Amino acid sequence: MSKIADTNDKIAIAVTKGYKAVENTVVGGYQAVEKAVIGGYKKIEDGFVDTFLAKDGETVDEAKHRIMSCMTEKD
Repeated sequence: MSKIADTNDKIAIAVTKGYKAVENTVVGGYQAVEKAVIGGYKKIEDGFVDTFLAKDGETVDEAKHRIMSCMTEKD
């Protein structure tokens, strides 16, 4: 191969590595935000169910299951 082709290949590899680094950073940041938002939502949802919907002695998961089964029975 000629010097120009070799140099062109090296540049292409460097650009690809840089692009992959940026892509991984952006995707990683998005996934971190997504995980934080979903985690926050789950805490709020569980708190709401525990405070307003759970019967005495019933866990949050049991209350959610009871509510979902009542909703499916109506359909």
